[in-house]
Amino acid sequence: MSNRKDALVPGAEKKLDKFKEEVAQELKIDIPQGNKDKLWGKIPAEKCGEVGGSMIKKMVENYEKSLVNKK
Repeated sequence: MSNRKDALVPGAEKKLDKFKEEVAQELKIDIPQGNKDKLWGKIPAEKCGEVGGSMIKKMVENYEKSLVNKK
């Protein structure tokens, strides 16, 4: 697996960035204003991990819901 930041689905980067910002807001994590890619580096790793973990949890939950709704 690649360590690149690129999304697995081409064109999904902007939506994933928006999702990341929404999750950070829900967790009350302040994102500095400006170039978002560079400013995420100023947020502690613990907080970034919390955002990433919450994103994965929400994605899995949505996928599980889609499986249930397919029946």
